[in-house]
Amino acid sequence: LGAAAATSAAAQTPPPPQVPWVVYYSDKAPEEALLPYRVVVLDSKYHPPFQRLKERGAVVLGYISLGEVEKHRPWFDEVKSWGILSEENPNWPGSYYVDVRDKRWVKLVVEKLAPDLLRRGFDGFFLDTLDNPPHLERTDPKRWAGMTKASARLVKALRHNWPSARIMLNRAYEILPEAATSLDYALGESVYTTWNFTLERAELQPEENYRFQVNALKDAQRRNPALSVMTLDYWDLTDVKKVREIYALQRANGFSPYVSVVTLDRIAPEPDP
Repeated sequence: LGAAAATSAAAQTPPPPQVPWVVYYSDKAPEEALLPYRVVVLDSKYHPPFQRLKERGAVVLGYISLGEVEKHRPWFDEVKSWGILSEENPNWPGSYYVDVRDKRWVKLVVEKLAPDLLRRGFDGFFLDTLDNPPHLERTDPKRWAGMTKASARLVKALRHNWPSARIMLNRAYEILPEAATSLDYALGESVYTTWNFTLERAELQPEENYRFQVNALKDAQRRNPALSVMTLDYWDLTDVKKVREIYALQRANGFSPYVSVVTLDRIAPEPDP
């Protein structure tokens, strides 16, 4: 196909169907609570059993932080000894930005962290914090030159080395156009609502931020018609009316929505209509 024909064919390809999905970072809930979901994102260490989920055909993804390293991860001391950690994330104490350009970090991710998840039964990887490297490059272009391109290369390296693994990328909109064809899922976190860490409450995104993210996610789907797009918004779950509105809005965008609390340590079923 020529470029124009390929673009036309992509435009005619219907997007993947919307699916119920969940992200849960705790091991307290029973596996039964996760059974209604078709795509499940779990912490790589603290999680419920998930064999029954897989037997029912659910896709189970394990968490990997690629743009930061958290103190509680077993590889933290090794990475710190390489001298490639920088500032602490002010919103998440104990989590430090990592230089994704460093070959030792790439090797650790691709040859150890990723295959460890697959060996433990996960179907693939949930890639988090890759919006940080582009942020660092924007704030100090000289010190962090090449961080954005290195982030995209890291996603491509995971796809190249693990072609059958399922991969979901969170945000990282700067690299999404280049990475879209390496992904199975793109996640927009805090698309319509976000968490204000200063005021410790959920609030609506400015219209400009909301529109930017919706357009970026739809553009990624145009680049990869097989790409499933998820959204994760935060809100007071006792405000059932607003939570229902968020689900309806994101479904109208063509996305698979989930609304939860910012700690993601509880399973938040969608309210009944």
